[in-house]
Amino acid sequence: MKRLSLLLSLTVFATSFISVADAATAKSTISLAVESTPNAGEALVTFYGQVKPAGKRSIVINSFDGAVWKATPHKTTSTSSGSWRITTVATAIKAEGKYQAVVSVGAKKVLSKAADFKIDLSKTYTDVNSLLIPGGPGGRIHGSDVSRWQHPNDAPIDFKQMFDAGMRFVLIKGSDAQEAADIETMKWLIGDRNAAQAAGLYTGMYHYAYLPNSADVDYVIRDAKAQAQKVIWRLASLGGYNERDLPVALDLENNCVKKNRSGVCIKTIGRTLVTTWAETWLKTVEEKTGRKPFIYSYPNFLESSMVRSEALRQYPLWLAQYGINPADPIAQPGQKTIGCYVHSWSTANCSSQWQIWQYSSCGIAKKYGVPSARLDLNVFRGTPESFLSLILGSWKPEVADLMPVNEATKMNILSVVSTDSNEPVDVNVEVFRSIGTPVVTGTVVFRPIDTNIKAKKQTAVRAASGRWELSIEGLPIGVTAGTLNYVDVSKTHSDNELPLSITVVQGPELSKPTPKPTATKKPVDGCAKQIKN
Repeated sequence: MKRLSLLLSLTVFATSFISVADAATAKSTISLAVESTPNAGEALVTFYGQVKPAGKRSIVINSFDGAVWKATPHKTTSTSSGSWRITTVATAIKAEGKYQAVVSVGAKKVLSKAADFKIDLSKTYTDVNSLLIPGGPGGRIHGSDVSRWQHPNDAPIDFKQMFDAGMRFVLIKGSDAQEAADIETMKWLIGDRNAAQAAGLYTGMYHYAYLPNSADVDYVIRDAKAQAQKVIWRLASLGGYNERDLPVALDLENNCVKKNRSGVCIKTIGRTLVTTWAETWLKTVEEKTGRKPFIYSYPNFLESSMVRSEALRQYPLWLAQYGINPADPIAQPGQKTIGCYVHSWSTANCSSQWQIWQYSSCGIAKKYGVPSARLDLNVFRGTPESFLSLILGSWKPEVADLMPVNEATKMNILSVVSTDSNEPVDVNVEVFRSIGTPVVTGTVVFRPIDTNIKAKKQTAVRAASGRWELSIEGLPIGVTAGTLNYVDVSKTHSDNELPLSITVVQGPELSKPTPKPTATKKPVDGCAKQIKN
């Protein structure tokens, strides 16, 4: 009888699941995918998937010997997010195998759909150089970065095609300071990270930051630490750093802290405070995870919105500058048409001490297996050895590092401003964790006690971590009794509410302005001067 082993490049992804009928586990599922993972040296096989509902569960891989299913020695525990992955050396290189993942849920076993698998020997490379430098622009290690915008209509990314097209790393959006965007981010983070690593790509996670609306340095530091805590919790939910994780990155490219109702920025935060915020965030994440985070930005922001800082210079820079060809031997990001940008990473020869260069936002996405119209393209500065040095040092979270569940909260209404029916009601509110620091997830909403009363529009604008400015339009004339509610759909912090009655008086009747004819504007091609291929 042919012996079946762990083998091996046909990806099989389980889109349907088998679960036991017991009511306690009827909704529990486990997905399974199997891939030949590119490697320098021996052939590797990666099993991965996700357990739902999310939680830490024991997982075993079974193999089929032609007659019965048998447990293999390959086991793992899913992370608190439900993600799991097992990578092993292929002990055979020609045979085929059939596998299934088994998760223990209480006393019950839940099975994935079976996956047939055959090893792909083209994924085994002789050395690290042949693995990491397949011909990126300028002979550099090539990479990309993705977020929910690379998943139009919920279409998946083919990371195997991305690898085959020459990419070797992908930086995935992992968190956002704004709640709605953060929820969308979580929809793709776990699956993209697992699939990308199984396809042979090294992955990183980046946090999109929003700065606080405050000139108080203590307040700014508090907000930076809160946003750093969100990233630490997110990384912990994935099980910490693994052997294919690059350090996390801080995406800092906007110093606007207040906009008018038309969306135009009317207030920015000062350069010194921006720098203090960035230094605090980077130091907090580094101290907890043991790796220096990247900072992502563009030259003009680094020069005009931050001050030069030796502390910042110690962190690797992921620099965005377009329209410069990385295949040109002497091309350098960080230079102006005349002169150079001066910031923390500037050098004496008018270039920048960057580690990753995002040289285009207009890559041909479909060439790399990405279903969106455009894709950011990056190159790494350095040798394969310096690239691999970024993954040195592991951080495995302890229980205390994991995101809390329904942690108690305290809520304060700072101000309520109501003029008349022609203006919105503005409510300023803050919410704290039980330990006194700001909450890092959630939002706020006003709910009238009379369910027949509906506000025309409510907009909660994040002023800082745990602080919102809520604008309420269209409440009826008179007194509306209700509650101001803090709501956290992630269930990290417990929901909270305070009684709030809002009085609206009748304002003067306003004449409707005569609409002005709008001129037809010629569309601007944002990719006209960028590199696409």
